[in-house]
Amino acid sequence: QVQLVESGGGLVQAGESLRLSCAASGNIFRLNTMGWYRQPPGKQRELVATISSNGGGSTNYADSVKGRFTISRDNAKNAVYLQMNSLKPEDTGVYYCNVDSPYTGQNYWGQGTQVTVSS
Repeated sequence: QVQLVESGGGLVQAGESLRLSCAASGNIFRLNTMGWYRQPPGKQRELVATISSNGGGSTNYADSVKGRFTISRDNAKNAVYLQMNSLKPEDTGVYYCNVDSPYTGQNYWGQGTQVTVSS
């Protein structure tokens, strides 16, 4: 049974920072991509950032967060983090952690954590 648990969401003012954490437990294939997605109010879920498990840890960011958000991971802990700086009201939404391994067909989601940025 694989479980993803997110933490670190909250209410902040525009310009402030938050750090999200996601801890994965269970049998997860070591070659995977971990990522963060968000669902703004009334909109569809969208990609925020992903990071691969290879040595270089290649990353991918949505254009809207480039230069403000940084994704990182700790393979030993099966954890992924999202440092969010210079937050904007449009960053408001429920943030979800994801683990995907195309080698095994594994794809798991966390329960989500709310991020609210006031203007």
